[in-house]
Amino acid sequence: MKQGQSDSAPQYEFDIAPDRRDTWSWKWKVSPGELPMWVADMDFEVAPEIVADLKARLNCAAYGYTYVPDEWYKAYISWWSRRHSLTVAKEEIFFVTGVVPLISSAVRRLTHPNENVVLQTPVYNVFFNCVVNNGCRVLTNRLFYDGHAWQMDFRDLEEKLKDPQTTLMILCNPQNPCGRIWTKNELARVGELCARYHVTVISDEIHCDVHSPESSYVPFASASDICRKISISCWSPSKAFNLAGMQSAAGFIPNPRLRAQIVRGLNNDEVAEPNFMAVTAAVSAFEKGERWLDELNRYVSGNKNYCMQFMESHMPHLHVFQSDATYLLWIDATSLCPASEHAGFADVAAYIRNRTGLFLSCGEQYGEGLSGFVRLNVATPRVFVEEAMHRLETLAK
Repeated sequence: MKQGQSDSAPQYEFDIAPDRRDTWSWKWKVSPGELPMWVADMDFEVAPEIVADLKARLNCAAYGYTYVPDEWYKAYISWWSRRHSLTVAKEEIFFVTGVVPLISSAVRRLTHPNENVVLQTPVYNVFFNCVVNNGCRVLTNRLFYDGHAWQMDFRDLEEKLKDPQTTLMILCNPQNPCGRIWTKNELARVGELCARYHVTVISDEIHCDVHSPESSYVPFASASDICRKISISCWSPSKAFNLAGMQSAAGFIPNPRLRAQIVRGLNNDEVAEPNFMAVTAAVSAFEKGERWLDELNRYVSGNKNYCMQFMESHMPHLHVFQSDATYLLWIDATSLCPASEHAGFADVAAYIRNRTGLFLSCGEQYGEGLSGFVRLNVATPRVFVEEAMHRLETLAK
């Protein structure tokens, strides 16, 4: 911090983005003139403290096999204690190369072919792959919007859980794409129902550190003793610190028997060893990235508010839902569907991309019957957010 600068004054720059077009960025593999705001990674530079630590790591100039040191455990334990009031013991966490590999490995380890896994749609599309690609069936427990927030249908959830063929539930906490932060009571109720019907919960908490400044997420394992005993929590610095390419994540399983099953599966699948940079990225993020993250959350919250106000003023026929977590906005663009269908497009996202060059995620990926919805990623400088809104506005005229 510069001398004379107050604690509340911004220290980091989010209005300028690195040019990612020739960096093998999956997000920016687009045609000239297109604006990609789809896949969930950020266009901001990584915190300079993390960059410095990664450069220092490279200076050892011998990039061989890497073990998980005590520093990694201490970083996770300290972060979840001070940020999320969760007590974590060293033996309860373990390294894994990513949240999706952990989920897929857990599905393989804890189910038999044709058993059911409950998903609450709309939900992150890769969950479907984790289930179906491992020989199981998806049982959909659809969320509903009550006019104020997205809610769980607990009556339908119990019906799905009581099916004798249901063995797993994959929970998105916080919720992607809706941006909902589940309350402690909601999570405890999920845990109670799952325990009653002997269903294990996999809680994907990868977006947990990205939320509005006045909000905070509740770890599933902290909601009740039951939740702690029946759950696998999936954590990573990748979303909050823009480190997805580092392949660095963690599993948290307090139940020793369940943990032994999962760790054995991860070793069988060969996804339990870090690459050369993975540990450094996580340790640096959790030990040195806290202020950067706080400023990021304020910036992203500002982008969300801008989008919501712009659409309310200029495109009131679109419905953008309140999003308290993630850097994503879930938008009901059904009013554009008749035009898209008339023009021969399968969904409204394809129609928007074709007509404006704005590349959003298609709602149908997140569950059946959602082709009129789109997901917008606002983790990008404000100038891009403004451009996205103006491109959308051209379709409303």
